[in-house]
Amino acid sequence: MSFAEKALKDVTFFPFWLDSQDAPDVCHQLIGQTDADLLIIGGGFTGLWAAIQAKEQNPGRDVVLIEAGKVAYGASGRPGAIVSTSLMHGLHNAIRIFPEDIAVLEQLGQDNMRGFLKTLEDHNIDAQQEWGGELTVGIGDGSYDVVKEEYEVHAKYGHDVELLDRDAVRAQVDSPLYTGGCWSKALSGTVHPARLAWGLKQAALSLGVRLHEHTLMENIERIDGVLHVKTHDGLIKTPKILLCTNAFAAGHKNIKKRVVGIRDRVMATEPLTDEQMDRVGWKNRQGIYDTRTQLNYTRLTKDNRIIFGGRLTYYYDGTNNTDPAYERTQEPYELLAEKFNDYFPQLDDVKISHAWSGPIALTTRMAVHFQTYWDGDVVWAGGYSGFGVSTSRFGARVGLAKLDRVDLPELNMDLSTTMPNWVPPEPFRWIGSKITFNALDSVDEKGGWRRAWVSLVQKLGFPI
Repeated sequence: MSFAEKALKDVTFFPFWLDSQDAPDVCHQLIGQTDADLLIIGGGFTGLWAAIQAKEQNPGRDVVLIEAGKVAYGASGRPGAIVSTSLMHGLHNAIRIFPEDIAVLEQLGQDNMRGFLKTLEDHNIDAQQEWGGELTVGIGDGSYDVVKEEYEVHAKYGHDVELLDRDAVRAQVDSPLYTGGCWSKALSGTVHPARLAWGLKQAALSLGVRLHEHTLMENIERIDGVLHVKTHDGLIKTPKILLCTNAFAAGHKNIKKRVVGIRDRVMATEPLTDEQMDRVGWKNRQGIYDTRTQLNYTRLTKDNRIIFGGRLTYYYDGTNNTDPAYERTQEPYELLAEKFNDYFPQLDDVKISHAWSGPIALTTRMAVHFQTYWDGDVVWAGGYSGFGVSTSRFGARVGLAKLDRVDLPELNMDLSTTMPNWVPPEPFRWIGSKITFNALDSVDEKGGWRRAWVSLVQKLGFPI
Protein backbone atom coordinates (compact mmCIF):
# COMPACT_ATOMS: atom_id res chain seq x y z
CA MET A 1 0.00 0.00 0.00
CA SER A 2 1.38 3.42 -0.95
CA PHE A 3 1.94 6.19 1.57
CA ALA A 4 -1.02 8.13 0.12
CA GLU A 5 -3.38 5.17 0.46
CA LYS A 6 -2.35 4.63 4.09
CA ALA A 7 -2.27 8.28 5.09
CA LEU A 8 -5.62 9.16 3.51
CA LYS A 9 -7.48 6.05 4.66
CA ASP A 10 -9.65 7.76 7.28
CA VAL A 11 -9.41 11.35 6.09
CA THR A 12 -12.19 13.91 6.68
CA PHE A 13 -12.90 15.94 3.54
CA PHE A 14 -13.47 19.23 5.33
CA PRO A 15 -11.17 22.16 6.23
CA PHE A 16 -9.28 21.50 9.44
CA TRP A 17 -9.62 25.16 10.39
CA LEU A 18 -13.42 25.05 10.29
CA ASP A 19 -13.70 21.73 12.16
CA SER A 20 -13.92 23.56 15.48
CA GLN A 21 -16.25 24.09 18.41
CA ASP A 22 -15.08 27.71 18.59
CA ALA A 23 -17.22 28.90 15.69
CA PRO A 24 -19.40 31.85 16.72
CA ASP A 25 -23.17 32.01 16.39
CA VAL A 26 -24.42 32.82 12.91
CA CYS A 27 -25.87 36.29 12.41
CA HIS A 28 -29.46 36.18 11.16
CA GLN A 29 -30.17 36.67 7.48
CA LEU A 30 -31.55 39.94 6.20
CA ILE A 31 -35.33 39.91 5.92
CA GLY A 32 -37.13 42.99 4.70
CA GLN A 33 -35.87 46.39 3.62
CA THR A 34 -33.12 48.51 5.16
CA ASP A 35 -30.92 51.50 4.32
CA ALA A 36 -27.17 51.82 4.86
CA ASP A 37 -24.48 54.48 4.41
CA LEU A 38 -22.16 51.74 3.15
CA LEU A 39 -22.89 48.19 2.06
CA ILE A 40 -20.09 45.62 2.06
CA ILE A 41 -20.78 42.45 0.09
CA GLY A 42 -18.73 39.44 1.18
CA GLY A 43 -17.90 38.28 4.70
CA GLY A 44 -14.37 37.04 4.06
CA PHE A 45 -11.19 38.76 5.14
CA THR A 46 -11.53 41.78 2.83
CA GLY A 47 -15.12 42.43 3.85
CA LEU A 48 -14.39 42.06 7.56
CA TRP A 49 -11.31 44.29 7.43
CA ALA A 50 -13.29 46.86 5.44
CA ALA A 51 -16.15 46.89 7.94
CA ILE A 52 -13.78 47.39 10.87
CA GLN A 53 -11.79 50.15 9.17
CA ALA A 54 -14.93 51.95 7.96
CA LYS A 55 -16.28 52.11 11.51
CA GLU A 56 -12.93 53.09 13.00
CA GLN A 57 -12.63 55.93 10.50
CA ASN A 58 -16.22 57.10 11.08
CA PRO A 59 -18.00 55.51 14.07
CA GLY A 60 -21.27 57.15 13.06
CA ARG A 61 -21.33 55.56 9.62
CA ASP A 62 -24.07 52.97 9.21
CA VAL A 63 -22.26 49.95 7.78
CA VAL A 64 -24.06 46.80 6.67
CA LEU A 65 -22.14 43.65 5.69
CA ILE A 66 -23.86 40.74 3.96
CA GLU A 67 -22.43 37.25 3.41
CA ALA A 68 -23.96 34.63 1.12
CA GLY A 69 -23.06 31.77 3.45
CA LYS A 70 -21.30 31.84 6.80
CA VAL A 71 -18.31 34.00 7.69
CA ALA A 72 -15.04 32.17 6.91
CA TYR A 73 -16.71 29.31 5.05
CA GLY A 74 -15.73 30.58 1.58
CA ALA A 75 -12.04 31.12 0.90
CA SER A 76 -11.08 32.67 4.25
CA GLY A 77 -11.37 29.48 6.31
CA ARG A 78 -9.31 27.36 3.91
CA PRO A 79 -5.78 28.76 3.22
CA GLY A 80 -2.40 27.82 4.61
CA ALA A 81 -2.43 31.24 6.33
CA ILE A 82 1.24 32.16 6.17
CA VAL A 83 1.35 35.94 6.59
CA SER A 84 4.06 38.47 5.78
CA THR A 85 4.71 42.06 4.76
CA SER A 86 4.35 41.31 1.04
CA LEU A 87 1.46 43.13 -0.64
CA MET A 88 2.26 41.95 -4.16
CA HIS A 89 2.73 38.17 -3.87
CA GLY A 90 6.41 38.41 -2.98
CA LEU A 91 9.22 40.83 -3.75
CA HIS A 92 10.07 39.38 -7.15
CA ASN A 93 6.47 39.73 -8.32
CA ALA A 94 6.39 43.31 -7.02
CA ILE A 95 9.56 44.08 -9.00
CA ARG A 96 7.96 42.51 -12.06
CA ILE A 97 4.77 44.59 -11.99
CA PHE A 98 5.73 47.82 -10.18
CA PRO A 99 9.54 48.22 -10.36
CA GLU A 100 9.42 51.97 -9.68
CA ASP A 101 7.36 51.60 -6.50
CA ILE A 102 9.25 48.88 -4.60
CA ALA A 103 10.48 51.03 -1.72
CA VAL A 104 7.01 52.49 -1.15
CA LEU A 105 5.34 49.08 -1.44
CA GLU A 106 7.75 47.62 1.10
CA GLN A 107 6.95 50.40 3.58
CA LEU A 108 3.23 50.00 2.97
CA GLY A 109 3.56 46.26 3.56
CA GLN A 110 5.30 46.76 6.88
CA ASP A 111 2.72 49.36 7.91
CA ASN A 112 -0.03 46.94 6.93
CA MET A 113 1.35 44.17 9.14
CA ARG A 114 1.75 46.56 12.07
CA GLY A 115 -1.89 47.55 11.63
CA PHE A 116 -2.81 43.87 11.42
CA LEU A 117 -1.06 43.19 14.73
CA LYS A 118 -2.62 46.24 16.35
CA THR A 119 -6.12 45.05 15.49
CA LEU A 120 -5.39 41.65 17.02
CA GLU A 121 -4.20 43.38 20.18
CA ASP A 122 -6.95 46.01 20.37
CA HIS A 123 -9.73 43.44 19.99
CA ASN A 124 -8.07 40.57 21.89
CA ILE A 125 -8.22 38.29 18.85
CA ASP A 126 -6.64 34.90 19.48
CA ALA A 127 -5.79 33.63 16.01
CA GLN A 128 -3.15 31.23 17.41
CA GLN A 129 -0.61 33.52 15.79
CA GLU A 130 3.06 32.52 15.78
CA TRP A 131 5.78 34.85 14.52
CA GLY A 132 8.55 32.44 13.49
CA GLY A 133 9.01 34.12 10.14
CA GLU A 134 8.71 33.10 6.50
CA LEU A 135 11.15 30.58 4.98
CA THR A 136 11.65 30.18 1.23
CA VAL A 137 13.40 26.88 0.52
CA GLY A 138 15.17 25.68 -2.60
CA ILE A 139 14.30 22.36 -4.22
CA GLY A 140 16.09 20.90 -7.24
CA ASP A 141 19.08 21.78 -9.39
CA GLY A 142 20.03 25.43 -9.28
CA SER A 143 17.58 26.21 -6.51
CA TYR A 144 20.22 27.46 -4.07
CA ASP A 145 20.97 30.26 -6.52
CA VAL A 146 17.26 31.11 -6.50
CA VAL A 147 17.07 31.39 -2.70
CA LYS A 148 20.34 33.34 -2.66
CA GLU A 149 18.79 35.81 -5.07
CA GLU A 150 15.70 35.91 -2.82
CA TYR A 151 17.96 36.69 0.14
CA GLU A 152 19.81 39.44 -1.71
CA VAL A 153 16.67 41.26 -2.81
CA HIS A 154 15.18 41.04 0.70
CA ALA A 155 18.41 42.32 2.24
CA LYS A 156 18.51 45.17 -0.28
CA TYR A 157 15.12 46.39 0.92
CA GLY A 158 15.94 46.18 4.61
CA HIS A 159 14.38 42.88 5.70
CA ASP A 160 15.71 41.00 8.71
CA VAL A 161 16.76 38.01 6.63
CA GLU A 162 19.21 35.11 6.86
CA LEU A 163 20.66 32.99 4.04
CA LEU A 164 20.84 29.27 4.87
CA ASP A 165 22.90 26.67 3.04
CA ARG A 166 21.84 23.02 2.78
CA ASP A 167 23.03 22.05 6.26
CA ALA A 168 21.66 25.21 7.87
CA VAL A 169 18.20 24.91 6.33
CA ARG A 170 17.97 21.24 7.29
CA ALA A 171 18.94 22.20 10.84
CA GLN A 172 15.81 24.37 10.80
CA VAL A 173 13.44 21.92 9.05
CA ASP A 174 14.80 18.52 8.10
CA SER A 175 13.74 17.68 4.56
CA PRO A 176 16.10 15.82 2.23
CA LEU A 177 14.81 17.95 -0.66
CA TYR A 178 15.89 21.31 0.77
CA THR A 179 19.05 22.75 -0.83
CA GLY A 180 19.04 26.10 0.97
CA GLY A 181 16.76 28.73 2.37
CA CYS A 182 15.98 32.42 2.76
CA TRP A 183 14.57 33.10 6.23
CA SER A 184 12.71 36.41 6.57
CA LYS A 185 12.18 36.87 10.29
CA ALA A 186 10.29 40.09 11.02
CA LEU A 187 6.53 40.74 10.84
CA SER A 188 5.76 37.33 9.38
CA GLY A 189 4.54 33.96 10.57
CA THR A 190 1.32 31.95 10.69
CA VAL A 191 -2.25 32.34 11.93
CA HIS A 192 -5.33 30.15 12.30
CA PRO A 193 -7.42 31.67 9.47
CA ALA A 194 -10.88 30.70 10.73
CA ARG A 195 -10.16 31.99 14.24
CA LEU A 196 -8.83 35.19 12.68
CA ALA A 197 -12.01 35.63 10.63
CA TRP A 198 -14.21 34.87 13.62
CA GLY A 199 -12.25 37.37 15.73
CA LEU A 200 -12.62 40.03 13.06
CA LYS A 201 -16.32 39.27 12.88
CA GLN A 202 -16.71 39.87 16.61
CA ALA A 203 -14.65 43.07 16.34
CA ALA A 204 -16.91 44.36 13.55
CA LEU A 205 -20.03 43.60 15.56
CA SER A 206 -18.59 45.32 18.62
CA LEU A 207 -18.03 48.46 16.54
CA GLY A 208 -21.67 48.50 15.46
CA VAL A 209 -21.51 46.86 12.04
CA ARG A 210 -24.80 45.23 11.05
CA LEU A 211 -23.87 41.80 9.73
CA HIS A 212 -26.19 39.37 7.99
CA GLU A 213 -25.11 35.85 7.06
CA HIS A 214 -26.99 33.54 4.69
CA THR A 215 -27.83 36.68 2.71
CA LEU A 216 -27.01 36.19 -0.95
CA MET A 217 -26.84 39.24 -3.17
CA GLU A 218 -29.04 38.61 -6.22
CA ASN A 219 -28.97 41.89 -8.10
CA ILE A 220 -27.66 45.46 -8.04
CA GLU A 221 -29.35 48.33 -9.83
CA ARG A 222 -29.54 52.09 -9.48
CA ILE A 223 -32.98 53.65 -9.06
CA ASP A 224 -33.39 57.42 -8.72
CA GLY A 225 -29.70 57.80 -7.91
CA VAL A 226 -29.70 55.17 -5.15
CA LEU A 227 -28.17 51.70 -5.39
CA HIS A 228 -30.67 48.94 -4.68
CA VAL A 229 -29.30 45.52 -3.71
CA LYS A 230 -31.80 42.71 -3.82
CA THR A 231 -31.20 39.62 -1.68
CA HIS A 232 -33.29 36.48 -1.38
CA ASP A 233 -35.50 37.92 1.33
CA GLY A 234 -34.51 41.54 1.55
CA LEU A 235 -33.56 44.84 -0.06
CA ILE A 236 -30.78 47.28 0.85
CA LYS A 237 -30.68 50.88 -0.34
CA THR A 238 -27.26 52.54 -0.18
CA PRO A 239 -25.14 55.20 -1.92
CA LYS A 240 -21.95 53.09 -1.91
CA ILE A 241 -21.00 49.41 -2.20
CA LEU A 242 -17.66 47.69 -1.63
CA LEU A 243 -17.57 44.31 -3.36
CA CYS A 244 -15.37 41.91 -1.39
CA THR A 245 -16.19 38.79 -3.36
CA ASN A 246 -12.61 37.94 -4.49
CA ALA A 247 -12.48 34.50 -6.20
CA PHE A 248 -16.27 34.34 -6.50
CA ALA A 249 -16.19 37.60 -8.52
CA ALA A 250 -19.82 38.42 -7.71
CA GLY A 251 -21.25 41.89 -8.23
CA HIS A 252 -20.71 42.56 -11.92
CA LYS A 253 -20.30 40.31 -14.96
CA ASN A 254 -17.14 42.12 -16.08
CA ILE A 255 -15.15 41.24 -12.96
CA LYS A 256 -14.50 37.76 -14.29
CA LYS A 257 -12.85 39.13 -17.41
CA ARG A 258 -9.71 39.67 -15.33
CA VAL A 259 -10.11 37.04 -12.60
CA VAL A 260 -9.78 33.27 -12.81
CA GLY A 261 -11.18 31.27 -9.90
CA ILE A 262 -8.88 28.29 -9.31
CA ARG A 263 -8.76 25.80 -6.45
CA ASP A 264 -5.86 25.01 -4.15
CA ARG A 265 -5.66 21.64 -2.37
CA VAL A 266 -4.57 21.41 1.24
CA MET A 267 -4.08 18.67 3.85
CA ALA A 268 -3.61 18.55 7.61
CA THR A 269 -1.87 15.71 9.42
CA GLU A 270 -2.88 14.33 12.77
CA PRO A 271 -0.96 16.03 15.64
CA LEU A 272 2.67 14.95 15.65
CA THR A 273 4.04 13.35 18.81
CA ASP A 274 7.12 14.83 20.47
CA GLU A 275 9.20 12.03 18.96
CA GLN A 276 7.83 12.72 15.47
CA MET A 277 8.53 16.43 15.92
CA ASP A 278 12.13 15.58 16.83
CA ARG A 279 12.48 13.80 13.50
CA VAL A 280 11.65 16.95 11.54
CA GLY A 281 12.95 19.70 13.84
CA TRP A 282 11.14 22.97 13.04
CA LYS A 283 12.02 24.61 16.36
CA ASN A 284 11.35 28.09 14.98
CA ARG A 285 8.01 27.11 13.43
CA GLN A 286 8.37 29.13 10.22
CA GLY A 287 5.84 29.19 7.42
CA ILE A 288 7.51 27.67 4.36
CA TYR A 289 7.26 28.12 0.58
CA ASP A 290 9.45 26.28 -1.92
CA THR A 291 10.91 27.33 -5.27
CA ARG A 292 9.28 24.66 -7.47
CA THR A 293 7.21 25.85 -10.43
CA GLN A 294 4.14 24.15 -8.91
CA LEU A 295 5.11 25.25 -5.43
CA ASN A 296 4.16 23.62 -2.17
CA TYR A 297 3.77 25.41 1.14
CA THR A 298 3.78 24.00 4.65
CA ARG A 299 3.46 25.12 8.25
CA LEU A 300 2.66 23.91 11.76
CA THR A 301 -0.52 24.39 13.77
CA LYS A 302 -0.70 25.09 17.49
CA ASP A 303 -1.19 21.37 18.22
CA ASN A 304 1.71 20.38 15.91
CA ARG A 305 -0.18 19.23 12.86
CA ILE A 306 1.56 19.87 9.56
CA ILE A 307 -0.48 21.80 7.00
CA PHE A 308 0.71 20.97 3.48
CA GLY A 309 -0.76 22.38 0.30
CA GLY A 310 -0.22 23.76 -3.14
CA ARG A 311 -1.66 21.55 -5.92
CA LEU A 312 -3.92 23.68 -8.10
CA THR A 313 -6.87 22.79 -10.31
CA TYR A 314 -9.64 24.53 -12.23
CA TYR A 315 -13.29 23.76 -12.86
CA TYR A 316 -15.29 25.08 -15.77
CA ASP A 317 -16.47 28.53 -14.67
CA GLY A 318 -14.72 27.65 -11.43
CA THR A 319 -15.35 30.97 -9.74
CA ASN A 320 -18.85 29.86 -8.80
CA ASN A 321 -18.17 26.18 -8.11
CA THR A 322 -17.92 26.56 -4.36
CA ASP A 323 -17.93 22.91 -3.34
CA PRO A 324 -17.04 20.52 -6.22
CA ALA A 325 -17.99 16.94 -5.41
CA TYR A 326 -14.68 15.63 -6.75
CA GLU A 327 -12.84 17.57 -4.03
CA ARG A 328 -14.54 15.36 -1.45
CA THR A 329 -12.92 12.19 -2.77
CA GLN A 330 -9.50 10.72 -2.11
CA GLU A 331 -8.14 10.84 -5.64
CA PRO A 332 -7.35 14.58 -5.96
CA TYR A 333 -5.21 14.47 -2.79
CA GLU A 334 -3.14 11.38 -3.61
CA LEU A 335 -0.44 13.26 -5.51
CA LEU A 336 -0.30 15.91 -2.79
CA ALA A 337 0.11 13.19 -0.14
CA GLU A 338 2.96 11.60 -2.11
CA LYS A 339 4.63 15.01 -2.35
CA PHE A 340 4.36 15.30 1.43
CA ASN A 341 6.11 11.94 1.72
CA ASP A 342 8.89 13.16 -0.59
CA TYR A 343 9.39 16.21 1.60
CA PHE A 344 9.24 14.36 4.93
CA PRO A 345 9.99 10.64 4.36
CA GLN A 346 10.89 10.28 8.04
CA LEU A 347 7.19 10.87 8.82
CA ASP A 348 5.93 7.83 6.93
CA ASP A 349 3.85 6.80 9.96
CA VAL A 350 1.86 10.06 10.00
CA LYS A 351 -1.78 10.05 8.92
CA ILE A 352 -3.75 12.79 7.19
CA SER A 353 -6.74 13.91 9.25
CA HIS A 354 -8.30 16.52 6.92
CA ALA A 355 -8.14 17.28 3.20
CA TRP A 356 -9.91 20.12 1.39
CA SER A 357 -9.65 22.67 -1.38
CA GLY A 358 -10.30 26.39 -1.47
CA PRO A 359 -10.84 29.05 -4.14
CA ILE A 360 -8.16 31.53 -5.19
CA ALA A 361 -8.68 34.62 -7.37
CA LEU A 362 -5.82 34.39 -9.87
CA THR A 363 -4.93 37.29 -12.16
CA THR A 364 -2.03 38.12 -14.46
CA ARG A 365 -0.88 40.59 -11.81
CA MET A 366 -1.00 37.95 -9.05
CA ALA A 367 -1.78 40.75 -6.61
CA VAL A 368 -4.67 42.88 -5.43
CA HIS A 369 -6.38 45.23 -7.85
CA PHE A 370 -9.52 47.37 -7.90
CA GLN A 371 -12.41 47.61 -10.36
CA THR A 372 -15.01 50.36 -10.37
CA TYR A 373 -18.63 50.26 -11.52
CA TRP A 374 -21.71 52.51 -11.39
CA ASP A 375 -19.62 55.68 -11.85
CA GLY A 376 -17.31 54.76 -8.99
CA ASP A 377 -20.03 54.17 -6.41
CA VAL A 378 -19.28 50.44 -6.50
CA VAL A 379 -15.71 49.19 -6.08
CA TRP A 380 -14.45 45.60 -6.24
CA ALA A 381 -11.26 44.77 -4.32
CA GLY A 382 -9.55 41.40 -4.72
CA GLY A 383 -7.34 39.18 -6.83
CA TYR A 384 -4.82 38.34 -4.10
CA SER A 385 -3.85 35.12 -5.89
CA GLY A 386 -3.43 33.22 -2.65
CA PHE A 387 -1.72 35.86 -0.49
CA GLY A 388 -4.85 37.45 0.91
CA VAL A 389 -4.87 36.67 4.63
CA SER A 390 -2.87 39.77 5.57
CA THR A 391 -2.93 41.67 2.25
CA SER A 392 -6.74 41.80 2.42
CA ARG A 393 -6.42 44.41 5.15
CA PHE A 394 -4.53 46.62 2.71
CA GLY A 395 -6.98 45.84 -0.10
CA ALA A 396 -9.90 46.83 2.12
CA ARG A 397 -8.25 50.10 3.15
CA VAL A 398 -7.43 51.20 -0.40
CA GLY A 399 -10.78 49.95 -1.72
CA LEU A 400 -12.62 52.04 0.85
CA ALA A 401 -10.55 55.10 0.01
CA LYS A 402 -11.23 54.63 -3.70
CA LEU A 403 -14.95 54.28 -2.99
CA ASP A 404 -15.02 57.38 -0.75
CA ARG A 405 -12.76 59.38 -3.08
CA VAL A 406 -10.47 60.41 -0.24
CA ASP A 407 -7.00 61.86 -0.71
CA LEU A 408 -4.92 58.73 -0.14
CA PRO A 409 -1.43 58.63 -1.73
CA GLU A 410 -1.89 54.96 -2.68
CA LEU A 411 -4.74 55.95 -5.00
CA ASN A 412 -2.25 57.74 -7.25
CA MET A 413 0.02 54.72 -7.53
CA ASP A 414 -0.11 52.26 -10.41
CA LEU A 415 -1.46 49.56 -8.09
CA SER A 416 -4.70 51.57 -7.85
CA THR A 417 -4.90 53.12 -11.30
CA THR A 418 -4.13 50.04 -13.42
CA MET A 419 -5.62 46.58 -13.70
CA PRO A 420 -4.31 43.13 -14.67
CA ASN A 421 -4.63 41.91 -18.21
CA TRP A 422 -7.84 40.53 -19.65
CA VAL A 423 -8.18 36.72 -19.47
CA PRO A 424 -9.73 34.70 -22.35
CA PRO A 425 -13.35 33.57 -21.84
CA GLU A 426 -14.65 30.01 -21.64
CA PRO A 427 -14.06 27.47 -23.06
CA PHE A 428 -10.53 28.73 -23.88
CA ARG A 429 -9.93 29.52 -20.20
CA TRP A 430 -10.79 25.97 -19.16
CA ILE A 431 -8.73 24.35 -21.94
CA GLY A 432 -5.71 26.51 -21.18
CA SER A 433 -5.93 25.92 -17.46
CA LYS A 434 -6.13 22.15 -17.86
CA ILE A 435 -3.03 22.05 -20.05
CA THR A 436 -1.21 24.44 -17.72
CA PHE A 437 -1.91 22.56 -14.51
CA ASN A 438 -1.03 19.27 -16.16
CA ALA A 439 2.30 20.78 -17.19
CA LEU A 440 2.92 22.29 -13.75
CA ASP A 441 2.47 18.95 -12.00
CA SER A 442 5.64 17.53 -13.59
CA VAL A 443 7.54 20.33 -15.38
CA ASP A 444 10.41 20.34 -12.87
CA GLU A 445 10.93 16.59 -13.19
CA LYS A 446 10.12 15.94 -16.87
CA GLY A 447 10.61 19.24 -18.73
CA GLY A 448 10.00 18.83 -22.48
CA TRP A 449 6.77 20.29 -23.86
CA ARG A 450 5.75 21.21 -20.32
CA ARG A 451 8.54 23.76 -20.00
CA ALA A 452 7.74 25.22 -23.41
CA TRP A 453 4.06 25.55 -22.46
CA VAL A 454 4.85 27.16 -19.11
CA SER A 455 7.14 29.62 -20.90
CA LEU A 456 4.33 30.50 -23.31
CA VAL A 457 1.86 31.07 -20.47
CA GLN A 458 4.39 33.34 -18.75
CA LYS A 459 4.80 35.37 -21.93
CA LEU A 460 1.01 35.80 -22.02
CA GLY A 461 1.22 37.47 -18.61
CA PHE A 462 0.81 34.75 -15.97
CA PRO A 463 4.07 34.55 -13.94
CA ILE A 464 3.61 30.90 -12.93
